[in-house]
Amino acid sequence: MTSTDGTPVRVGVFGLLGSGNLGNDGSLEAVLGYLRADHPDAVVDALCGGPEAVTARFGIPATRMHWNRAEYRTASRVGAIAAKGLGKFVDVFRTAAWVRRHDVVIVPGMGVLEATLPLRPWGFPYSLFLLCASGRLMRTRVALVSVGAAEIRNRPTRALVRWSGRLAAYRSYRDAQSRDAMRAMGVNTARDEVYPDLAFALPTPPVSAPSGPPGPVCVGVMDFHGGNDDRARADEIYRRYLEGTIRFVRTLVEEGRPVRLLTGDQCDASVVAAILDAVDSPLVTAAEPASLADLMNEMAAADTVVAVRYHNLICALKTGTPVLALSYAAKSDALMDRMGLGAYCHPAREVDADRLLEQFRALEKRSAELRQTLVERNLAAARQLEDQFTSLTAAVFPATDHTHAHARQESP
Repeated sequence: MTSTDGTPVRVGVFGLLGSGNLGNDGSLEAVLGYLRADHPDAVVDALCGGPEAVTARFGIPATRMHWNRAEYRTASRVGAIAAKGLGKFVDVFRTAAWVRRHDVVIVPGMGVLEATLPLRPWGFPYSLFLLCASGRLMRTRVALVSVGAAEIRNRPTRALVRWSGRLAAYRSYRDAQSRDAMRAMGVNTARDEVYPDLAFALPTPPVSAPSGPPGPVCVGVMDFHGGNDDRARADEIYRRYLEGTIRFVRTLVEEGRPVRLLTGDQCDASVVAAILDAVDSPLVTAAEPASLADLMNEMAAADTVVAVRYHNLICALKTGTPVLALSYAAKSDALMDRMGLGAYCHPAREVDADRLLEQFRALEKRSAELRQTLVERNLAAARQLEDQFTSLTAAVFPATDHTHAHARQESP
């Protein structure tokens, strides 16, 4: 696709991409698939957390989001604190200069408007605000595409998120409660739409329904200490989550079930190590997924999945594998309800191994029925994301040649 002067449209993608979170990178992969299908002539690059990883995996140029390379390390010395402060000032100009070089900037999915995990206002919320403000000043259209949002209590973070939403040229959300949260924080959402998470646009590996005796169970783990409002009891939350998960895994092993431990972020490796140390059995193994495709391949081979991370849940749901959610935020409950498994959620902050096992057994009894439900819900999600991409093209791309987008819509 070309702009009005005949030059290729310049598209930027922005976010904590290439930083070890598989869900974030999966959202980027879905948007790149859309761009290559509908806007194959677009020139694409990224401003992100891990530029080297993004370039190596996706083949697009990438720039580091922050001038200060130690942005996400805790600063205690005077020099480190001063460097962080200087970095915040320098990033104003770096972000504006990057945005100015683009016609469109896309923030692909992710929970960029929420604080369900520990978050400081001067971290990513500040970076997102700089992006959206630069877009408004430079007349570059910034699109927040199928993003997650949650009402935020911390006043500085809330203000940054609210203004980011207001300044964006396009907003869509991955569930209705995200739109409701932005409305509650003062953003006019009358023209905003709700679509499934972008990861539902990714290819799904071949899946075969289980047969024979009970087979493997995938357990997706997380280095979970609660959210912003749980800082005072973060250690207690982690201990209870880990102990409950260990007891659950141990019970499955005692019943002869193979258990495959899965992560969704590099920081989850410590939880895997703790479980392997506590449950010393050859039936417990750990995968090292490098992408959502790797996660889906693991889950497609399982009878059942129990998972915490949001995109671990999506991978199980996409493969049609019955999943029980250890839910740490309302977004997980909403996702499970949307896919027909709303009854199979368990609070990650208050893991009760006995109750978890009871829910797990109930889930497995309905496995065949739920697999059919997931087939139908996945087809609906795919159709809705086609509508999302058509809407995005119409809203933020230069209104010149939409040939590729129309061809994609009309293809069988």
